[in-house]
Amino acid sequence: MIVMKFGGTSVESAAAMERVAGIVAARLDRQPVVVVSAMGKTTNRLLAIAAEACNGEREEASRLLAELAAYTLGEAAGLGEDAFIEAHFQELSAFLDELAEIGELPDQYVDLISSYGERLSSRIVAAAFRKAGLDAVHVDAREVIVTDRRHTQAAPLYSRSYAKLEARVRPLALAGKVVVMGGFIGSTQDGFTTTLGRGGSDFSASIVGAGIGAEEIQIWTDVDGMLTCDPRILPGGHRVKMISFAEAAELAYFGAKVLHPATVVPAIEKNIPVLILNSRNPESEGTRIVAERVACGNAVKSIACKRNIVVVNIQSLRMLMAHGFLKRIFDVFDRFQTPVDMVTTSEVSVSLTIDNSMHLEEICSELRKIADVTVDDSSSLICLVGDNIRETSGLGARVFGALRAINVRMIAQGASLLNLSLVVADADLRAAVEALHAEFFSTLDERVFEA
Repeated sequence: MIVMKFGGTSVESAAAMERVAGIVAARLDRQPVVVVSAMGKTTNRLLAIAAEACNGEREEASRLLAELAAYTLGEAAGLGEDAFIEAHFQELSAFLDELAEIGELPDQYVDLISSYGERLSSRIVAAAFRKAGLDAVHVDAREVIVTDRRHTQAAPLYSRSYAKLEARVRPLALAGKVVVMGGFIGSTQDGFTTTLGRGGSDFSASIVGAGIGAEEIQIWTDVDGMLTCDPRILPGGHRVKMISFAEAAELAYFGAKVLHPATVVPAIEKNIPVLILNSRNPESEGTRIVAERVACGNAVKSIACKRNIVVVNIQSLRMLMAHGFLKRIFDVFDRFQTPVDMVTTSEVSVSLTIDNSMHLEEICSELRKIADVTVDDSSSLICLVGDNIRETSGLGARVFGALRAINVRMIAQGASLLNLSLVVADADLRAAVEALHAEFFSTLDERVFEA
């Protein structure tokens, strides 16, 4: 058995679904279980509609909801799912009335409303598969993915989810059925709808793969796999043929959008290879992510980036020779549930980066009780990732040599020894990535990279 996950652009239209049906049909002998994201930008549109209702713009919310319904019905025309789709949009309309009345969007409503994207797409894709001649059956992911109660960022209860997947999904796949499920969504043990966080459809695919004992988890997207640099920053990167779980996790965390950071957790636990493939170019071999270390002649496997990060500089003479100062700092970030990406310290100062500034004002207010605080919100983080970084002499010299004309604001080597991260001004990001890419990928190990 294999798990095949298809992203929103892969199922955004009737034509896209037909293409996906062809990809799945070519792999029927491997007993595929299919996980899909919402169609196109449906989740974003649903949350924008909910926000309009909360802001008192009920008429505008109704107009936008009608547009989304027309789009969904149009792409599902001829599949026999009109009654199902219309019923779900009627439910959404009722929720908008409730939101307009309370004037706010609680987290449980965020989960409930955004879940409709995957609930609709998975049902529609299953119908499209049947139209294409596949013996497809729909399973509501909320019936088999069990989570805790942390709305918008729910964590799966693995043992309970695995038991349900083993009992419900695996027998269907073994019987030759093509199971289609929505990603991103689950439910609590008492039946409340939850979501795994944005991008969580990849995570869902990995949970499903671990639960049914899949031999492989395939993430189908709109690029040919992981590249040596982010194509949105610098086009022309090289495809990475194979990479380790550890390296892939670092890249995903530090900005590689092709893979959700949590995806590899269940896959690592069960030692299931993950493939990144292109639904628009299914002939490409993509990128294979494996448990073991991947030998490579290049020092770096890929360069990841995060734009628009915030650098928080904390300085206090009281830090000198004092214990407990770092604890007090990180207690503040913990209290506001704000992860820190990168940290550097000196005798009397700490600089760190965050990419979620939702609680920045409150965090700085708390920190100013114990230190002087300045903030720079015009920075980007660049992360060089590779197993060889820990063993390559002179790597730092090569980095600073390549960036001789660019001011580096922060630099740190990750505790995993798999990454070297640095911060530059947003305006310098492309030039920095271009210089680093030229330095580390002028020659390629053909076992690992495709030119």
